[in-house]
Amino acid sequence: MSRLTSRSTSRLTPLTNLLATWLLVFGLPQSMALAAVPQDSMAQRVKACATCHGQEGRATNSGYFPRIAGKPAGYLYNQLINFRDGRRHNPTMTYLLAQMSDQYLQEIANHFASLELPYPPAQTTKAPQATLARGEQLVRQGDVARGVPACAACHGSAMSGLAPAIPGLLGLPHDYLLGQLGAWRNDVRRATAPDCMGEIARRLSPQDVSAVATWLSSQNVLQPVLQPVRQKVAPAGSLPTKPAMECGSGFR
Repeated sequence: MSRLTSRSTSRLTPLTNLLATWLLVFGLPQSMALAAVPQDSMAQRVKACATCHGQEGRATNSGYFPRIAGKPAGYLYNQLINFRDGRRHNPTMTYLLAQMSDQYLQEIANHFASLELPYPPAQTTKAPQATLARGEQLVRQGDVARGVPACAACHGSAMSGLAPAIPGLLGLPHDYLLGQLGAWRNDVRRATAPDCMGEIARRLSPQDVSAVATWLSSQNVLQPVLQPVRQKVAPAGSLPTKPAMECGSGFR
């Protein structure tokens, strides 16, 4: 996988400038010369991301990588920083991001956050009703006895996330959800203190972790199922009530 670079997105590289100059020397009109030269755009630079995250960050069918298109820019930026600085662990991500500046990571985050793309149908189907019921309870209501707040209390009632830095949970693969909740629970994934997700995940039983992943990945973003997919599932601008827990990286 090719390493991304941190040049300015508004200029052609010296190599493409040279190519354009030669095309002009040989008599090609300026507009045609520039059209013939590959433009140095952010969309081109992040093509390496498509290998795992799918075309334009829509995710693939592999089940292990998340959709990143349309996620809040603050969330995406925090995760890029976390991979680069070791709070999240993935050798490929660490390699790609190791030499990138904070400013360039923000540019990448802004690019993917700006994409308004359709969501796929639900990945999980025909799950046991008892599992779905427990998952929905935890997502919508939480579990007071375990001290677990509802997912909706932070991620929004529509599960579309909260600007600037809390992700939506729609369109994420079951195995990815399971893996991330497990990583939070086992302190493999960490966030800026206070690490609310780590605390919540440790209060969940393994069965509850599975139920949450199953329910979330079974939700269809079709409204209703026979209508076209919604073109945009935007992060909420605010929550109706104050979150039940303090989070170090989510509400800045």
